[in-house]
Amino acid sequence: MAKQMEKSTNFPKYRADGQSTFKEKNDEKFIVKYRKNYYDIKKFIVKHPGGVNTLKGLNNSDMTSRFIKAHPHSDAAMYLMKEYHITKPIQLLTTTTCRSNDYNLKDAQYKKLIVPSMEDSNNNIIDENVEHLVDWSRAMLPQIGKICKQYEQWVHKPVDRSLRLFGPWYLEMCTKTAWWIVPIFWLPVIGALIYSEMWGVLFAGNVVKTLSLLLYFLLGITFWTFLEYVLHRYVFHMSINKHSHPWICSFHFMIHGLHHKVPFDSMRLVFPPVPGAILAIIIYAPLSMIVPQPRVVLAGALFGYLCYDMIHYYLHYGDPSNKLLYQMKRYHYQHHFAHQNLGFGISTPLWDNVFNTRIHLRKLRFRLKWK
Repeated sequence: MAKQMEKSTNFPKYRADGQSTFKEKNDEKFIVKYRKNYYDIKKFIVKHPGGVNTLKGLNNSDMTSRFIKAHPHSDAAMYLMKEYHITKPIQLLTTTTCRSNDYNLKDAQYKKLIVPSMEDSNNNIIDENVEHLVDWSRAMLPQIGKICKQYEQWVHKPVDRSLRLFGPWYLEMCTKTAWWIVPIFWLPVIGALIYSEMWGVLFAGNVVKTLSLLLYFLLGITFWTFLEYVLHRYVFHMSINKHSHPWICSFHFMIHGLHHKVPFDSMRLVFPPVPGAILAIIIYAPLSMIVPQPRVVLAGALFGYLCYDMIHYYLHYGDPSNKLLYQMKRYHYQHHFAHQNLGFGISTPLWDNVFNTRIHLRKLRFRLKWK
């Protein structure tokens, strides 16, 4: 019977030094204990803002000590942790030894460390579960107008779930976009704009005119970075309160709120091309009456937007080795899970510096890895 039970569990075996003898990423479960609760964080490992290496060696371990010694987690991060809560596993974790690659605490040390920290509110699981406000089995958008009073509280508490925005399948399909569709749609548009305005100049060999058009193209990119910041700060993060109209809450959720509620939804990380094209036309109309060479400026702005969308997707699902992208990923995750009223620049922190909304990242002892 004992042998059968041992085979039915997915816990690793351990060497004499307490280290796991298997590769954690290939295991079917990744069970950890925090205080008196158990969590299966297998599907969260590669999504963890703190990287996979901070979770190394924790499978089938009590992670309480390491969790408390770590930098305090935000309320949003603690709320997300509830998503992975499970009932007590069949094979109990040890309570006298905290097994991990950093600590091996005996019972007395464990109590000495844990008991005083119980007052650390940032390292306790958030008790207020607000998911009862909505029915996750139904389309979400029609429900948002009914929770306006609690909307701000609800939308900034992330979950790791699939979300249906609309009821009809044909509308729901329009809200989901694979990342590769964006460059397939926009690169020909950008190429056509550049070709129509610059090809004749390049062919004629007019260096001065070519440099002038190049400057307008760069102006378009700069214009996009400013527009990105303004939209993200004042539209995507507009102030919502209990007096807001239900239509305002629904609009906010549709354009950006859902991204903060379900930040790991890979099909809703880039902007669908059709509404993007409508916005481009709306923005181009006044632009064409203000600046010279509006098509070149538009081409630059669309190129800036394309870079933004690709960067945004990569920051969520990539494992950057490049120093700049690495810092950008940490920066954007801080915006999602800790400082949602700061860090509005995604493709560049330029305007965060200008308008004093920059997030200052703390220095880490080791480099984070996300794969």
